[in-house]
Amino acid sequence: MTGNAPEGTGTSWAPSTVLVTGGAGFLGSHACVDFLDHGYEVIVVDNYSNSTPQVFARVARIAGRFLGAFYELDIRDRHALAAVFDRHSVDAVVHFAAAKGAGRSTRTATEYYDINVGGTTTLLRTMHEHGVHRLVYASSCAVYGDAGSGPLTETAQVRPMNPYATSKWICEQILADLCLNCPECTVLCLRHSTPAGAHPSGLLGEDPADPVADLMPVIAQVAVGTRERLLVFGDDYPTRDGTAVRDYLHVMDAVEAHRIALDHLDDGPGMWVYNLGLGQGRSVLDVVAAFSSASGRPIPYDVQPRLPGEVAELVADGSALRRAWGWRPTRDLAEMCRDAWQFQRLNPRGYADTARRRPEQE
Repeated sequence: MTGNAPEGTGTSWAPSTVLVTGGAGFLGSHACVDFLDHGYEVIVVDNYSNSTPQVFARVARIAGRFLGAFYELDIRDRHALAAVFDRHSVDAVVHFAAAKGAGRSTRTATEYYDINVGGTTTLLRTMHEHGVHRLVYASSCAVYGDAGSGPLTETAQVRPMNPYATSKWICEQILADLCLNCPECTVLCLRHSTPAGAHPSGLLGEDPADPVADLMPVIAQVAVGTRERLLVFGDDYPTRDGTAVRDYLHVMDAVEAHRIALDHLDDGPGMWVYNLGLGQGRSVLDVVAAFSSASGRPIPYDVQPRLPGEVAELVADGSALRRAWGWRPTRDLAEMCRDAWQFQRLNPRGYADTARRRPEQE
């Protein structure tokens, strides 16, 4: 089912305790703030492979509340995960934990399938064993691959171009099969565009360790002086300026959509798929110019060959979500850049007091 959920009120059932996988990561930590702000009890599991538990003190400072609990574990560890479900009465799960990055996935494909698919199936099995049947799944518009230019709707052909995107698509198929065979199960699958920005407080943001990490945090590191230059991978795409075009979504809009999804888990059984995005394509050089304007600093860059598994343009049409829930993103690229710069300016080395970990997981 894609983008045609019944128009429920979202008020007949509301979870009180939410388990967030990958809750220390970029999306996960911001989601924890939003969930706490709206009265949820939040339990987090994360293996800290590309994150730090120190974000939780910042989450509590922003929200004025502490998490219910947080556990260091890999969601592929079935026994450790089951112990969390044994200890807490979980009403719903928001699943962020995954290995990310299109280009990186082409180098370690087996690891991506093990983490993303294996982790998801272990989570689903554990949820079922504990009678938890409501899930919000953070998927990605990367599943569309080279489906075409212009804003893509949920009915566009899915043509994943790298192991990361394929692993997300496989997980979606597993979730769809689960709902077909489990009438009490509800899954809301949100295919998000490229998340960017930071919490406006400057306490939370994105702190990548990889030189080919997501574009905006690397630009921020160049602006603050902890990286010398930005590497632009490809200037020969069939786009307006030759650089890749993506649809950027403020991280606070992204997590707000996941929180609203919790309110809609009782609208109807089955699986519902929605795009998250502004529906506006921005090239790499567009983002460079916007960030330079926000920071007041030049962003020197060098052009490198394209990364494998990347596509020229990927822009999502989010109108189905507006029709179903009456919700739309409200923050534009300028605000993403301002908030990302605020975080980087206040935290020049990011979460530098925590040892760097492998960059492959969020």
